[in-house]
Amino acid sequence: MESIPAISIRNLVKRYAPAGKGQGEGKLALAGVSLDVPRGQVFGLLGPNGAGKSTLINTLAGMVVKTSGTVAIWGHDIDHDRRNAKASIGIVPQEVVFDPFFTPLEVLEIQAGLYGVPKSRRRSMELLEAVHLADKAHAHARSLSGGMRRRLLIAKAMVHSPPVLVLDEPTAGVDVELRRQLWDLVRQLNADGVTVVLTTHYLEEAEELCDRIAIINHGRVITDQPTRDLVDMAREKVVVLTLDRAIDAAPQHDLFRRSTLVAERQIEISYDKDLTNAGEVMAKVQALGWGIVDVTTREADLEDVFVALTSASDNGDNAII
Repeated sequence: MESIPAISIRNLVKRYAPAGKGQGEGKLALAGVSLDVPRGQVFGLLGPNGAGKSTLINTLAGMVVKTSGTVAIWGHDIDHDRRNAKASIGIVPQEVVFDPFFTPLEVLEIQAGLYGVPKSRRRSMELLEAVHLADKAHAHARSLSGGMRRRLLIAKAMVHSPPVLVLDEPTAGVDVELRRQLWDLVRQLNADGVTVVLTTHYLEEAEELCDRIAIINHGRVITDQPTRDLVDMAREKVVVLTLDRAIDAAPQHDLFRRSTLVAERQIEISYDKDLTNAGEVMAKVQALGWGIVDVTTREADLEDVFVALTSASDNGDNAII
């Protein structure tokens, strides 16, 4: 069973019906998406607005009917084994929506009843403790802060103990402290054995949390790789040098991609890390007559890769990397 992906998607197509007569074929939201989400991982799903992420998630949730292709959740086909497929996944929507007049405990009890979880097997208080809301169990949900409501939605999605949890933009619009709290919660859920699918606009979040990342654009998968491999795709590295005296213009060399004067005694040099390294860059600067009193470096990050891949996709290069 471990070899069976948590989610397996093959040639998934979704074309929405045209708005009216004479409006063409309708929008193609997913154009043959294929990907596997490995069990036990935190899997990131990234893409620009309108790329197809929401359509993909809503297909998993059963809210969007696909045009063609196959989808299996925890080994259960969503067409032929819908009941078990739905029981295997919990969806945390981006929108914070629930009845504000129920208490958090009541919200979870009602949701568990909808999933047919017997009272003897319900974990409502355990879930509230897991999301740090046990002290709010009997407070009206309308009295909860925005961050508390988001945590309650995560608990609500877990009432039927699904092995797969999808978090759709869980930290959108929240402050830095709450974002870190939610990161810790995602890590704990994953450590407890839950496979997590995370959509996010925060590239730092994806790089911090995800074991593997797929990027989609224009309804197509443009890359699906381990996070570390994606970051390593960025070939550029930057070194910032503080010199021993003022300088009028940044020194230039064939090994430097760019060399920029950023302060009276400070230069920023970018270089291709496949061709050289920081030591050689500093040696070239010293050979040109400058002493170096301080140095800092910056690795390329996921944002650099994301921009490069989506730009290539926008220009018509849709090959899977």
